Amino acid sequence: MVVSRRSFMLGTGAAIAGAALVRPGQAAAATARGSGSWLGDAVLYQVYPQSFQDTDGSGIGDLSGIIERLDHLQWLGANTLWVNPVFPSPFTDAGYDIADYTSVHPRYGDEEDVSRLVAAARRRGIRVLFDLVAGHTSDQHPWFLESLRDTTNDRYIWATPDQLPDGGPLPDQFVASPGPRPGAFRMNYYATQPAINYGYARMHPDEPWREPVDAEGPRTNRAAIRDVMDHWLKLGVSGFRCDMAATLVKDDPGWVETGRLWSELRSWMGRRHPGAVLISEWGDPATSVPAGFDGDFYLPVNGPGDGAPWRSLWRDQPYFAAAGTGTAKTFVDAWTTATRSIGSGGHTIMPIANHDSATRLADGVRGPEEFPAAWTFLLTWPTVPTIYYGEEIGMRAVAGLPEVEGSAGRQENRTPMQWDNGPQAGFSTASPDRLYLPLDPDPDRPTVAAQRRDPDSLLHFVRRLLALRKRHPELGTQASVRVFDDGYPLTYLRGGRFLVTLNPRRDPATVAVPDSRLSHARPVENRGVRVDGDTLTVPGFGYAILDLGR
Repeated sequence: MVVSRRSFMLGTGAAIAGAALVRPGQAAAATARGSGSWLGDAVLYQVYPQSFQDTDGSGIGDLSGIIERLDHLQWLGANTLWVNPVFPSPFTDAGYDIADYTSVHPRYGDEEDVSRLVAAARRRGIRVLFDLVAGHTSDQHPWFLESLRDTTNDRYIWATPDQLPDGGPLPDQFVASPGPRPGAFRMNYYATQPAINYGYARMHPDEPWREPVDAEGPRTNRAAIRDVMDHWLKLGVSGFRCDMAATLVKDDPGWVETGRLWSELRSWMGRRHPGAVLISEWGDPATSVPAGFDGDFYLPVNGPGDGAPWRSLWRDQPYFAAAGTGTAKTFVDAWTTATRSIGSGGHTIMPIANHDSATRLADGVRGPEEFPAAWTFLLTWPTVPTIYYGEEIGMRAVAGLPEVEGSAGRQENRTPMQWDNGPQAGFSTASPDRLYLPLDPDPDRPTVAAQRRDPDSLLHFVRRLLALRKRHPELGTQASVRVFDDGYPLTYLRGGRFLVTLNPRRDPATVAVPDSRLSHARPVENRGVRVDGDTLTVPGFGYAILDLGR
């Protein structure tokens, strides 16, 4: 028998011997956020618009397609839609190189379609989040084109010829000017993405191009980003997922000035648009939430251990793998530390996959029998769950696809949504050669239609868990969690009532749970778990949610 190695509690509820107890509000006070507390009850559904639904036969998804498929989100139980960029762009980075912050690229529709999307989603109880790419623009953005013509324009980070090495290579991250302005500019990710100038936290004599955060250019840019936010919030979006949020102010130890910048934006938004939320692509909730964000994603990179909490679950010798060589301890420890830091001021957000991670639960290694245990964790742990389109049916990451619009290897999980067994899987009426990316070629690829017809499908399982989470606050973000074992099987008590145990490895595992209610527990979901006294025996790929009563 595997005896519990770790037992502790976070959140509300009675303390236990040796337990760590954190109550809402006990940690450092959060920045004022208006009334955006709805995020704690959110289930995010991420749509990569190019690949979700095409309604005009172009082979590329559009806003009308998202509207057409909102009933799927409502039926599933997702209540918040996050849409990747739909703005004008030359698409050197799939739309994250923005040429106009306040318009819509014609391939997706127009601004009226945004209004229709927001209204249609609202009728179904769904909020809409847009991406805010505040750190860089496209090199085709009017701001940058103007800076190429005007040497006094400091909206971007420019180094003049006399500030650059004489005959040597350019400084790291700098790109030679493509236009009449001499010198070089600093990029963010691609050379086509010039970094917007928010200043440097520190000056340095070897880099005389640095400007302080209160210089004219940085001040102008902060005001401009407020205008961008204001534009979309007035159209009814409920907030933003903020791309590369930690990178705005350069050379910023501890992200002090970056935090001040976001806190300023958050305070403004709270006054002007109460109820709107900011979610960061940061990867370190203990830093980003006190900086003003309502929530932060765990990511494959950044934050503690450069993304270790996420990677330890899903990718690098992952806990969720049949071999059973991983551990949930890395994640649990990082989440515990973050939760103690942010208290009730914000939320941690957990995806399995996203448009950047180039993976899915169906990654070519994990099989379908492994998926339910992973979903049991995702939808019962007190993080805000995020569903990347297609994960709910077990869509595959498809290797060997061509690079598209700067995908740089990330195209594996950007394939068209698989709605049915009709032409192009119901995604588009275009011919296969015109699709944004090829379909998954597997003839047995999962579809929404087939899984809707099968009550034992993954899709119905996910829907049941979402309904359970909605029905019982004990399974949400605000209730306590007591961890009995962070090995195999991962076993924890939610809200003092629901015992969750899951074993993602192929070999069985046991755990002791010292709770007298166990013998009378009512199974809510159960795949082969046996109760013998205070011991749970969980088969390979098994899981259970047991109601112990109040």
